[in-house]
Amino acid sequence: MSALIDLSIKGKDGKYTNYTISISDETNQWGQNVTMYLRQTKEERESKQQKKYIGNGRVVWNSGTIVNAVPNDARVEHKESNEESDDLPF
Repeated sequence: MSALIDLSIKGKDGKYTNYTISISDETNQWGQNVTMYLRQTKEERESKQQKKYIGNGRVVWNSGTIVNAVPNDARVEHKESNEESDDLPF
C-alpha cells in the first residue's frame, strides 16, 4: 500500500512551502522508498510537468498501519450526528 503525504513547512520569512512525500511499497536500487518533492498544482500535474525533487529516503519503522487524516468538516458532522441520537434505552 503506497501513500502520499501533503506537508507545509513555514520558512524563516513566515511563508509556507508545500511539499508532497511519496512512500512506495517497493524500494529502488539503493533501498529507498520515500521521495519528497515540491507540491504541484492541478494544472502542473495535468500538463505532466516535471516534479522538482527535494530528496529521497527510506521508511525505517512503521506500526503496520497507515492512518488517513479526516477533514475537520467530517469530524464536525460525525459529532453532530452522535449528539442528535436520543434513542438510548436508559
